[in-house]
Amino acid sequence: MGDGDLTRAARRPAPVPHERLVAEFREPPPEFAGCFTSIYHLTLDLSEGEAPVTDYLQPEWANIRFFCGTQPEASIAERQVSGVGFVGTGPSSLPCRFSLGRVRMWGVGFLPLGWARFFDEDASAVTNLICDGAAHPAFAHFAPLAEVLCDPEADLEAQYAALVDGLARAMRPSRDEPRIARVHAALVNGDHASVHALADACAMSIRTLERVCTRYFGFSPKLLMRRQRFMRSLTTFMLQRGGRPWTEAMDAHYHDQAQFTREFRDFMTMNPSEYAALDHPILTSFMEARAKVWGSAAQTLDPPAPPPQRT
Repeated sequence: MGDGDLTRAARRPAPVPHERLVAEFREPPPEFAGCFTSIYHLTLDLSEGEAPVTDYLQPEWANIRFFCGTQPEASIAERQVSGVGFVGTGPSSLPCRFSLGRVRMWGVGFLPLGWARFFDEDASAVTNLICDGAAHPAFAHFAPLAEVLCDPEADLEAQYAALVDGLARAMRPSRDEPRIARVHAALVNGDHASVHALADACAMSIRTLERVCTRYFGFSPKLLMRRQRFMRSLTTFMLQRGGRPWTEAMDAHYHDQAQFTREFRDFMTMNPSEYAALDHPILTSFMEARAKVWGSAAQTLDPPAPPPQRT
């Protein structure tokens, strides 16, 4: 299949059977509204001696993940981690390749508002980063959670209670919260033709827009707009059944297949045909469960929290 040939139906991935991959999404307490893409627990039940499962995460927001059982091997571009129970990742515009064995895992994804409330560093300082969370200054304040979340003897309710308590202790307000919400809503709900149009939709200057995006979203406004359009297309394809072609998933604002292919290479470091030929044993099942329970299949498609009701 040529680089520009997106019309041929791709082989469907083979997801891990639902009884072997269980994803449970937890509704966080109301005080955390708008902070997280999700708080979830994942169980991957493989047979003794069975080979680890390999898959690719799509571009996403920042995350912390705690592994109880086999520890992952994972990489984003040239950055790699292995043999650690607490993994931190920054906002990404590239895929994360990972291999998992039998494991229980807690994950927390941070929306830009969450980054503002829980992290001191600029999000742009950790883009496309994957690291030992306990050893990196941006993530190390969450390291004490590993004592409970990586304990195989702790039950899920005790682990969740410890996670919520740790998050509550770490949270503090940000003066930029209204600006963050406006930018986030404009990215998710609109499709703006230029950075100038995005700034107008957010009722702020381009300079202020760039500052807010760099500090809390990790990337320039232009790249965020490109990533949003790409993720709409990729998510549509991943949720399609029956091996339907890429052309049916492409966002309408792509000029042609060649432009989509170039964008795909930029964000996934491979051609659409190469990605479609890969199995996605974990991601397909996880995205389907996420879409059913949470309402959107990917972190980057999650909207900001609605404004509080006035009484």
